[in-house]
Parts: sequence; C-alpha cells; structure tokens
Amino acid sequence: MGIRDQEWWSQRQWLHPLTAIIMRAIIAAKGLGIPGRQEALTNVRASRFYGNIVNPQSDVFPLYDTLSWMAQSKEDDKFEQLVQRIDHRSKLLRTWELKAGVSAQVTALEIDRPDGLTQRLVVRRHGDADLKQNPNIASDEFRLLQILRAAGVAAPTPCYLDQSGEIFPRPYVVLEYIEGEPEFAPTNLPDFLLQLAAHLSRVHAVDCSNLDLAFLPEQEKMCAERLRERPAKMDEELGEGRIRAALEAVWPLPQRNRPVLLHGDFWPGNALWKDGQLVAVIDWEDAQIGDPLADLANSRLEILWAFGIEAMHSFTHNYASQATIDFTDLPYWDLCAALRHASKSDEWATYVTNEETMRRGYSLFIAHAFEKISVLENR
Repeated sequence: MGIRDQEWWSQRQWLHPLTAIIMRAIIAAKGLGIPGRQEALTNVRASRFYGNIVNPQSDVFPLYDTLSWMAQSKEDDKFEQLVQRIDHRSKLLRTWELKAGVSAQVTALEIDRPDGLTQRLVVRRHGDADLKQNPNIASDEFRLLQILRAAGVAAPTPCYLDQSGEIFPRPYVVLEYIEGEPEFAPTNLPDFLLQLAAHLSRVHAVDCSNLDLAFLPEQEKMCAERLRERPAKMDEELGEGRIRAALEAVWPLPQRNRPVLLHGDFWPGNALWKDGQLVAVIDWEDAQIGDPLADLANSRLEILWAFGIEAMHSFTHNYASQATIDFTDLPYWDLCAALRHASKSDEWATYVTNEETMRRGYSLFIAHAFEKISVLENR
C-alpha cells in the first residue's frame, strides 16, 4: 500500500466510527420503535452499510457510501409503510431489487407475518414510458391478473394496488412472489418448448365471452398505428421498408380467427421455471385482445433468437397441435412481429443475445416469412 493509499485509508478509519455513530443516531431518531422490527432492519442496513465502509479495496469514498446507505434507508422506510398498509401486524425484514425490463422497477420484499410465517411479495412500479402510454397501467395489470388467476392461468396473484401517490409518486401493484427464474439454457429443450407452447395455448383458450376486457387495447389497431407511424429514416439493413410495403398491401387482414386474450410479450424471459417446470408467466402489461397468431409470431422470433430456427419450428408445431385455429396469415403476423422489434433495434445491444446473432436471426425470420407469403400469392 503506497503513501497515498495509507493516507486515504487512515481517513476512512477515522470516518468509520463517526459515520457509525451518525447512522445509529439517525435510525434511533426515526422513532420506529416496534420490538423486533427495529433490530432486524438495523442489522440488515448496518450489514449493507459497513460492508462498503470496511473494504480497503473499495474505490468509493466513505461519504458516498453513507449517502447511498441513507438513500436505501429512505427507500426501505417507504416499503415499511407499504407493509403496514397491507397488514399493520406484519414487519418488513428485507428488500432487494429483481432484474426486470426497462419498463418497470421491481423490488422483492420479505415480511414477517403475525402468524409467524415469512412471506415474500413483489412490488412493481412502472416507469414514465409505460405511464405515458397508459396512465391506468397499474390498475389494468391488477385487474387482468385477477381475471387470469380466476381462469386458472399460471400468473402471479395480485395482492395490493395503490394509486394514491402517498407512499410512492407513481401507481404500483404488489404481487405474489413466485420461486423461479427464466431459463435460457434448458437441459431438455424439447420439453421446454412443449411447456412454453402449452402455456401460450392456455392463455389463448381463456373464455373471454363473459369477461369485461374492454380496458385492454385491440392488437390489430396497434399494428395499424405502427404502420401509419413511418419513421423518418427506416433501417433498410433490417428490410423495414419491404416489410411495411408487404403489410400495407394487405392490411387489415381478414379475420380468420376469433379475438382472444394475448400476453403481448410471450418470450422465454417472461416465463419462470423451477425444477424443470414452468411455474408462472409474468409481465402482463402488454396484454391485448386480438388474433392468437400475433402472440405466436412474436414468440417464434424470440425463440429463434434464443435457441435457433429448428427450435422455432418445434415450438410452432407444439402450439399448432393444441390450438384449433387458421394459420394462413401467420407469415404476415411474423412480419408484424419483426416490424415491432425493428423499431427497437437500438436496444438490441443490451439484450441477452449477441446483437450480430439477433440481426442474422432476424434476417432469417423475415426471409422465411416472405417465402411463405410468396407461396400464398402464387396459389
């Protein structure tokens, strides 16, 4: 350790006890004073805080650690309020962030219930982009999940909805925490694809005749809007101009299938697995009403990206064996799915799959769709 490092570390050693005293005083001043709860939260926060302070390899100055700790402490206070609002007899034990897409911030809570059991919940807070598109997204998601659970779909149980803005500035939903995680390297790919197809088929089989789903958008209208909103500069490397021309020539498509409930973003990242079983489908904020082929097409592209074209064909075959629908227009819905993702190509570099791999897969996907369309036109 050089002289500069020694001086720097001696400063940290000097600040450490002082910072600890300040933090303890702040916690005590909050007056939380609930037996058991205060000690548990203090221990959790202290371990998080001191873990940064006493690490001599850290490049972070102690004051930054302190501010980060205080920000987390403030956030935890809000979650404490939330837990008390759900059940004033419960106690918050810990929180941690869950991986999610860019559209929502997702936090897991662990709470001590009055019956002595420990329970985990998930808090979903949607971002500005989602709220701008649908100001009622939280209440719509909560309502839809109630419907899905009643219909027997493997989705999280909604537990609480808050649109008051009293705890968090944005509306949020509290959901059941489901033990499981997305799977991108399944040991048994054929069974994996079979289960995915079966769950998509079950979603589309939900009887909507007696359900009030008027709050969900119509998928066909969303596609028509996407076609109208032509970008100033199209990505011709992705064949966007050719895709638009092909769709505009046939839009709107004839209604060959009855409208069904669509997930809207059914891909491997929105399926939770445990012990080789698909236990839940999550992230329903893009749900729509429309042709089941729209959901199938989006899934096909995602599966091609994740596992290759043979896996895509296998998934499609599995779905077709469980769904009694007309597949005539699938190539056009494939192009709709491709167009949707073309508008987000600037985000591809952040995806799990390599961007170059995605571009090659995308080109293969649309080439396959145009080949099928050519067969249809020559009948």
